[in-house]
Amino acid sequence: MATKTETQQLSGVQLYSRFALAGAVCCSITHGVLTPVDVVKTRIQLDPVTYNNGMIGGFRKVVQNEGAGALLTGVGPTFAGYFLQGALKFGGYEFFKQQSINFLGYDTASKYRTGVYLASSALAEFFADIALCPLEATRIRLVSEPTFASGLVSGFGKMLKTEGVGAFYAGFGPILFKQVPYTMAKFVVYEKVAESVYRVYPKKDMSDGLQTTVNLGSGLVAGLAAAVVSQPADTMLSKINKTKAAPGEGTTARLIKIAKELGFRGSYSGIGARLFMVGTLTAFQFAIYGDVKRMLGATAGVEISK
Repeated sequence: MATKTETQQLSGVQLYSRFALAGAVCCSITHGVLTPVDVVKTRIQLDPVTYNNGMIGGFRKVVQNEGAGALLTGVGPTFAGYFLQGALKFGGYEFFKQQSINFLGYDTASKYRTGVYLASSALAEFFADIALCPLEATRIRLVSEPTFASGLVSGFGKMLKTEGVGAFYAGFGPILFKQVPYTMAKFVVYEKVAESVYRVYPKKDMSDGLQTTVNLGSGLVAGLAAAVVSQPADTMLSKINKTKAAPGEGTTARLIKIAKELGFRGSYSGIGARLFMVGTLTAFQFAIYGDVKRMLGATAGVEISK
């Protein structure tokens, strides 16, 4: 793996802006391309009685009932939301890893790197979700109510005008509950799988193409693990953003009611579609992230494994 000296070629804004841009590109592209899968997954979560034939059956029903164009519902807020979220998540993850090195020292941070990965990813995701939540709420509203608005700008404006800023953050608790464990699992599993590979086949001896392959494989395993961990909260997030709260009903009360209605089995509705979606997008995220970092000259990242 890369040594600490390799990360010193760039520093400060020059370095972290490259990490942020690479993260923005990888997340917006992968989530944007997989919008049709996300549409079907959300429909299965919100209406499991109608969409009861799995992912392939869900695709067919959406196309039959609403046309192929419906599969791109919410692509605008998906692209915009995950551009911002990816920048803050990947850039923040690298930033907080470096702060851990500064605080603990390189050797200590490396020794306890699993804890560093967990803490850095959790902090990065918290700030990323502040940016993502309003756009994710808009996306879910557009998918669950196809006649609500024509796109990102009109949907965002209508929610703001009729329901206020609070509507955008009604799902902030669930999105944290979903995204923070998801991101922690995603980065830790990725790092551990990549470490195992590079321990046998040193990274310095690999071509760029082989490194991309390692990123793909490690990302796939990480994505599958992260999907399982975060699925219940993802289902709750879809449910809470589907409709407005009843008068006087708080977010906590709504979450408790939704959890009781769903049960354990219901909370895993759409897991097949989500495993496919998250496994695929995470694999390509890490592959694109690594490639864009190399293109921008931030090749090493902040790496603390030995």
